[in-house]
Amino acid sequence: MTVDLTRRTLLQLAGATSLAMAAAAAARAEGMPQGGGPTYASRTPMRVGMVTLRVKNLDKVADYYRDVIGLTVMERSAGAATLGTAGIMLLVLEARPEAAIEPRNAAGLYHTAFLMPSRKDLARWLVHAASHRVPLSGFADHLVSESVYLDDPEGNGIEVYADRDPSQWQWSEGSVKMASDELNIPDLLSLTNTRVADYAKAPDGLRVGHMHLRVGDLAEAERFYHGTVGLDPTRRRGGAAFLSSGRYHHHLGMNVWQSQGAGQRDDQTTGLAWFSLVMAKQDILAAQEERLRKGGAQVTALADGVEAVDPWGTRVRLIRV
Repeated sequence: MTVDLTRRTLLQLAGATSLAMAAAAAARAEGMPQGGGPTYASRTPMRVGMVTLRVKNLDKVADYYRDVIGLTVMERSAGAATLGTAGIMLLVLEARPEAAIEPRNAAGLYHTAFLMPSRKDLARWLVHAASHRVPLSGFADHLVSESVYLDDPEGNGIEVYADRDPSQWQWSEGSVKMASDELNIPDLLSLTNTRVADYAKAPDGLRVGHMHLRVGDLAEAERFYHGTVGLDPTRRRGGAAFLSSGRYHHHLGMNVWQSQGAGQRDDQTTGLAWFSLVMAKQDILAAQEERLRKGGAQVTALADGVEAVDPWGTRVRLIRV
């Protein structure tokens, strides 16, 4: 497979006839105007740990994350599957065969973002996606990162991305500069052999770099995730807000593009059950628990931390690892 052929294939898989169209699709996925590696994301005071999804067809969805993303199936039963890499759990799927698919105008998951350890790993994965004819929904250069978008078999959004070095991120008055420019596919693919799909499994350093949620009200979401949970704002524009810990570009994105005015989520539908924010120090966890309780959040004690519920019923676990 040549670079040019791979480029055309990717455009076809993204339902686009040009890079500009694909970038526009990615712009819609991140709310950007058209036209650092995972080690950094992981050494912030808080970071995203793992994600749990409720799914109708457990086998089909588990196979997708195994075959397309390259996650290893660590545990599997009739009721659940746990997937990850290098022995680290990243995704749990809970079987709910009778559940209705969560509507896209409800609060809940917008996408789970899998962060590759390097740009070369992203290139290898892209060749893998093209060779297996995986449908894509967009790809773009966000300045801080390079991203590809797709959906799992039940419509749960996915982003696969690689960060640029944090020294290249541009900050101004607490806001990081991001965009949705055209992804330079030939330059990206120059890092790997496009004739050989050698992405057999996810690299050991793959992590969930960030979560992006649909919420019913942006100001209320910011009050919870910034004011109560304690993530710091890094960018806000066009019905979306981005927050992080430790000056990462964002560990959490939130938008109201389809879900403005959404009420409480129905936990009998598919979609996001909960995600975790993890921290290595007990004093940080203790401070976070106190902050949640003072903020009036609904808090439940766990063996390794606490669980809080956002205004729409999405659960977030703050745990120590």
